[in-house]
Amino acid sequence: MGDGLGLHRKSTGMACRGGLAQGSAGMELRAMAVEFPVVHGHPNRLPFEGVLTLVDIASDKAPSGARGHRVILTRSAAEAALPSLLGMAVDYKAGWDGHDARQKCGIITAAEVDGKRLTVSGYLFARDFPEMESKIQVEGAMGMSYELADAHVADMRAPVWTLTRATFTGAAILLREKAAYRSTSFRVKRPAVARRAALAR
Repeated sequence: MGDGLGLHRKSTGMACRGGLAQGSAGMELRAMAVEFPVVHGHPNRLPFEGVLTLVDIASDKAPSGARGHRVILTRSAAEAALPSLLGMAVDYKAGWDGHDARQKCGIITAAEVDGKRLTVSGYLFARDFPEMESKIQVEGAMGMSYELADAHVADMRAPVWTLTRATFTGAAILLREKAAYRSTSFRVKRPAVARRAALAR
């Protein structure tokens, strides 16, 4: 996969900005969002949601740019980096097995850290990329993968790298089996009217 990690040896803190709420199980939740005006029936806005990554858990395999190391994104790093996710693009690569930053097919408008999951939502440019829809409709098949810059590694000699600071520069939609974290997910959210019309066909 193509997660780019711009690496720095020094680990420094970053102030966390974002809304703080209490989850249903008493777990802290940090969330940020930008609000777009509602345009009913917009042909080029297809809402999506997904699990971008897990926090405080080692990846299942090494992401690209990590020199063969599995990685852990700390919760504090993820929370501090939430503002950098908003407005970033989602992309996809032919074959659904990696990243192609030039194939920007959507935008992230909200992000939150909920327990161990960093979730995102936004819009796909459905009219511009009609070939995507049939693939991403396959239930459970798709996942996500982050793209980073300025990632700080606590100890580059460690077998598993701990990322203590990073800036999100985007995300990719890809097959779950190709993602560094196989517990990621991606799905489109169709309005109720559209879902009923599809069922009636």
